[in-house]
Amino acid sequence: MKVQPIYNNKIFKKGLEFAADNGALFVATASLALSTVARPIAIMSTPKTDKENKKYAAAKSLASSAVGYGIMLCASLPLVKAVKQIDENPSKFLKSETIKNLKYGEKSLSKSPKYNFATQLFKLGLGFLIAVPKSILTCALIPPLMKNIFGKKSANNEHQQYGIATVAALPRNDGAAFSFTGNRLPKYLGKIIDTKPVQILAEKFHKTNFQQHIISLTDALATGTFITQVSKSKKIEPDRKKALMYNAGISTGLCIGGGYAINSLTRKSTDKFIENFKSANKNSPKLEKYVEGIKIAKPALILGGLYYIVIPLISTFLADRFDKK
Repeated sequence: MKVQPIYNNKIFKKGLEFAADNGALFVATASLALSTVARPIAIMSTPKTDKENKKYAAAKSLASSAVGYGIMLCASLPLVKAVKQIDENPSKFLKSETIKNLKYGEKSLSKSPKYNFATQLFKLGLGFLIAVPKSILTCALIPPLMKNIFGKKSANNEHQQYGIATVAALPRNDGAAFSFTGNRLPKYLGKIIDTKPVQILAEKFHKTNFQQHIISLTDALATGTFITQVSKSKKIEPDRKKALMYNAGISTGLCIGGGYAINSLTRKSTDKFIENFKSANKNSPKLEKYVEGIKIAKPALILGGLYYIVIPLISTFLADRFDKK
């Protein structure tokens, strides 16, 4: 069999390893790259659409990417480090019964699909946990971005520092969320993996497309929160709110539906790609990690391509029409 260069490309493998180690940050990085350039261009290129509605949609894209990446970067690094500690020394953090249940016939625990499912619940689940604060901050940053990028004043001129004030007003815990030091966080994660519910979930769903399910649920929660925040905002112009909310809802709905459709259509070609990749890297000690990375990168890039390039043209156009009617 002729080995194609992509299967042994070092940059490609590094990307897959990054996706496997920190799936949530990989998704945020892909979003940052696409939403800061591709999506604003697509939105502003939408034909026969109100110019102000396009500006608000573009500002939302920029705010979402900046906030999402910043929060995810800070939150994911200690989590990824903790999971790596468990990978390297599972007997220190997990019960022997847990290791036996999750090993799934593999020589090492880190190669087990059941164990990978359990750890990805933390890595990808982190995106789900920060979806609400991310959406709150995204909504808060839209008025400042509209002012600084498009020269648009907020609906309430008494609070021009809305973005900063809102951030300052968010609940704080004085670093409690990041207070895990030494072995505290891996021990805490280990106790969760030791629980029966996590092991039952791993048994039932480790062969499913759980990566895309988690990403889709995260998008749905983030969009629902954003729409709620926009409706309550006193800083976004009232006559622009509905178009902005329609745009967010339509974008996410089309993205999730289209993502599952494309995933289904490309399942056979993806399975073939994975088999060829395995054949080309059969002696690699990181083979299972690379395969795990493929399964995370695929839905992230499909959903990202749809959400940030294809769908903005459709959603911006439809949101403008719904708003007018």
